[in-house]
Amino acid sequence: MPADVELDLLVPARDDRRLAAPPGDGDLVRLFARERADARVRANMVASIDGAASGTDGRSGSLGTPADRRVFAVLRALADVVLVGAGTVRAEGYRELPVAAHLRAAREAAGLAPRIELAVVTRRGDVPRGLRGGPHPPFVVTGAGGAERARAAVGADRALVVPGARDPDSPDLRAAVHVLGARGLRHVLAEGGPRLLADLLAADVVDELCLTTSPLLLAGDAPRPAMGASALDPARRAWLRHLLHASDGTLLACWDLRAPVGSGT
Repeated sequence: MPADVELDLLVPARDDRRLAAPPGDGDLVRLFARERADARVRANMVASIDGAASGTDGRSGSLGTPADRRVFAVLRALADVVLVGAGTVRAEGYRELPVAAHLRAAREAAGLAPRIELAVVTRRGDVPRGLRGGPHPPFVVTGAGGAERARAAVGADRALVVPGARDPDSPDLRAAVHVLGARGLRHVLAEGGPRLLADLLAADVVDELCLTTSPLLLAGDAPRPAMGASALDPARRAWLRHLLHASDGTLLACWDLRAPVGSGT
């Protein structure tokens, strides 16, 4: 983790407040920590200034900056499970999800298990090759059509078969979040891709969106952070919880998707 990454907390306004660079990440941990008793789905995405959710190589990781990677590590350290689409697993090369060394004590203090679980969402029940086998297979969230393949890949106890009401072959994401919570995985970090985020928004299970704006312009036809077959109708309201700014121009916003107490909404 770069030692010279400085972050200003712009919202809420605090005069000349600096969040220290590592190992002083206690400020960030406190900023992003939530009550453990509350089940929560937090999404984390990155986009260019003009709204592209992936770089010219087709990967979101190429949009990342040191500040984004620093906050990304904190968000993972505070999550029970990372939820991600199978296509993103392949594109981004997901493997094990280690907790950053400088955040392990904070994770333990928050009462979380030492290891971050991974849950892969796949309609067909496919498990990317790099995640097959090994002592800690991921959870696989799938519908009726992918059940047999998922169970064969990761075992019945790791296959979460949650058929959708309208389409049994599509996983019911609201039910999936409930099943994960019943297993003690109450704090879910959804890392995309754009279609999974759109589906999670359509299912109305996302409580909070952390969106990094990378100081890059790409143009082209890259996907947006959330991109589904149909638009949300009505559009979803969001409330800015806090905003961080890095010296390289990166903006890191945290949006509440549930009306905060006292908002009048």
